[in-house]
Amino acid sequence: MSLERLTDSLMSDYIKRGKKPGNKLYLLIPIAIVIALILGGTYYYRFMMTEYDFSQRLSSLDIDTQIVPLAKDLALPSDDEVNAGDISAQAAIIAKDDGSLLASKAATTKMYPASTTKVMTALLALKYGNLSDEVTVPEESVINEAGASLAGIHPGDKLTLDELLYGLMLPSGNDAANAIAVHVGGSIDNFVKMMNDEAKRIGAVDTNFVNANGLSNDKHYTTAYDLYLILNEAMKDSRFVNYAGAASYNVTYTAADGTQVTKNWRNGNRYVTGQEAPPSGVKVDAGKTGTTFAAGSCLVLASEDADGKRYISVVLKAQNKAGLYDNMSKLLLKIDK
Repeated sequence: MSLERLTDSLMSDYIKRGKKPGNKLYLLIPIAIVIALILGGTYYYRFMMTEYDFSQRLSSLDIDTQIVPLAKDLALPSDDEVNAGDISAQAAIIAKDDGSLLASKAATTKMYPASTTKVMTALLALKYGNLSDEVTVPEESVINEAGASLAGIHPGDKLTLDELLYGLMLPSGNDAANAIAVHVGGSIDNFVKMMNDEAKRIGAVDTNFVNANGLSNDKHYTTAYDLYLILNEAMKDSRFVNYAGAASYNVTYTAADGTQVTKNWRNGNRYVTGQEAPPSGVKVDAGKTGTTFAAGSCLVLASEDADGKRYISVVLKAQNKAGLYDNMSKLLLKIDK
């Protein structure tokens, strides 16, 4: 029943009981009740229901393509938590490359991804870009947000796309992300459309990107499960590990004034740099960190067991970096070694 018909019905009932419609107080009460019921129902449906129907995910795709086997075969939990009682982060997942789920917590809850967004940026750069291309850093690469991570490049600097990918994944350069977006997509807006199209193509339909770097925006969100799919897709390109699995990289490029600039970029992933040790029998191949005030501490990780079987794990919104690696190591301990 429409809001107008519900309101008319309630008004009629009041009139039959001797309440005159000219009395504004009696008109406002039924209208307020109807609005409250509609808004309350909508909120419950969108944010409180935990039941997750994978068939609805597949039917929502608007791109005519076959879902990747990992996305199709993964058995998502119908409740909020599976084998994750020891996980304090707000969302997490770990699954094997055959699609079997080891643990999951709020895996389909929409969250801010921070710089884990850059996995998708790298994926598209590898898919559509030419690594040997010389890229002139555009004005769009200027980032003024306080505390934003940067590769330290400036408009007019010249680097190859290959070098920009190291600047994207190691120091998590938001400036490098925008340079890649403009080069590969023609503009940031068009690159963002490419990101969202690719997300739908691989089944990550609870994701919406509005930028290429992961800086906070209310409309920029994903889920632990969708990041799992995105990293899985990126790992299909063997070149991705060159960037997301490198501990450091020395780069020399031409600055806008023609001078040569040399930098050392170091990976922010402590498993990759050796600052944190994964559990015995687990080898970390690649990953991407992300941190903002809204997103908390985040990490997506690709790892292998002693038999070389691949696992992908995601932790979103840990309280701090120490908690992030504690949670991730607890996920990795669930690997059947």
